[in-house]
Amino acid sequence: MFAAFAFVAASAAAQTRSGYDPRSWTYDEAANAVIPPSSLGQADDTEEDEGPPPSWSPVPKQVVRYSDLQPAGSIIVNTGERRLYYVLGNGKALRYAIGVGKEGFAWAGRDKISDKKEWPDWRPPREMRSRVAATGKSLPAHVAGGPNNPLGARALYIGNTLYRIHGTNQPWTVGNANSSGCIRLTNEDIIDLYARAQVGAQVIVRQ
Repeated sequence: MFAAFAFVAASAAAQTRSGYDPRSWTYDEAANAVIPPSSLGQADDTEEDEGPPPSWSPVPKQVVRYSDLQPAGSIIVNTGERRLYYVLGNGKALRYAIGVGKEGFAWAGRDKISDKKEWPDWRPPREMRSRVAATGKSLPAHVAGGPNNPLGARALYIGNTLYRIHGTNQPWTVGNANSSGCIRLTNEDIIDLYARAQVGAQVIVRQ
């Protein structure tokens, strides 16, 4: 439940106001694609749609020594390091690069994986659809999962919160602090983590 979390500067309501959140993207019917808010002049996250820089390359996942005494199968997110650790046991963990919440959207807490979805669908809430409609644009009630969906290839849902650990169709943003609280990995990494993580697994988010 939400009570399990110590939200530092983020809230469910704050997610709708700016930055990256699946609910803040709009739908282009002609292109059958979801468009980031920066493309519509709604936010200052210009890196969201600029494309990969010439020198960009993904940070590979790596097995590392890990001394934190958490059960095997636990997921530990260190937002300061911008790394996620999947605990393997016997003093080892698998380390992934992640994108994290930008300034003002940081949070910390403990919960469990409540659900897992492959190529997750996107269902904007009614209030967002109404807000977008007021600008003269349209937003569907449902966007099927796929390469144009901002949630990427897989999603792990954290408790009853609005937060997810998910993929992205813009992998060059991984490693940055530019989301509204969700934890993003490259699609390759989230597919790997998804195969390992179990519903009910512990998730700890630290700053």
